[in-house]
Amino acid sequence: MKKKLVLATHNRDKIKEIKNKLGNDIIILTIDDFDNIPEVIEDGETLEQNAIKKAKIVYEHTKLPTVADDTGLFVDALNGKPGIYSSRFAGECATYDENVKKLLDELKNVSWEQRDAKFITVIAYYVNKSKWTVKGKVEGKITQKKRGKNGFGYDPVFYYEELGKTFSEMSLDKKNKISHRANALKKFIEQYKKIN
Repeated sequence: MKKKLVLATHNRDKIKEIKNKLGNDIIILTIDDFDNIPEVIEDGETLEQNAIKKAKIVYEHTKLPTVADDTGLFVDALNGKPGIYSSRFAGECATYDENVKKLLDELKNVSWEQRDAKFITVIAYYVNKSKWTVKGKVEGKITQKKRGKNGFGYDPVFYYEELGKTFSEMSLDKKNKISHRANALKKFIEQYKKIN
């Protein structure tokens, strides 16, 4: 019988990516496949705490092994902001554009040399009170203005020096080979396959 794994997300791109990496040996479910799973309030002080909380709450409702992730953008010149507040940097219901605008406003007098940043993703696995996490990271710089049409969130201003492009100027396929989430996902799959 095939094993089941619940992804604590509504994000179809994430689901597709994980299915692609894990192959057909496993049945991938999401929170959309279950009724009455509450919206998780991400009130942890770290990405790890938020990812574990999401995985634990979804596991408690489904009783199936659960995977959750949390991601943040950490900008050196802003002492690590927006960090764990990346998705709500400009306010609780902020749009991607509003978050990016606030970021660029706060960096408007900062030189190119001082615009270092990193994306970090933490993936948490939870089952029967057993839990573990893996972390993926990618380093870059924040551009002075948005560039590119692809991606989402801070992708239009996150410049990856090795390729000389923002994440939004890359194809999704290219980004998914080098991104913070791709790095975390690779580590997660290696660990998951060891225990299953």
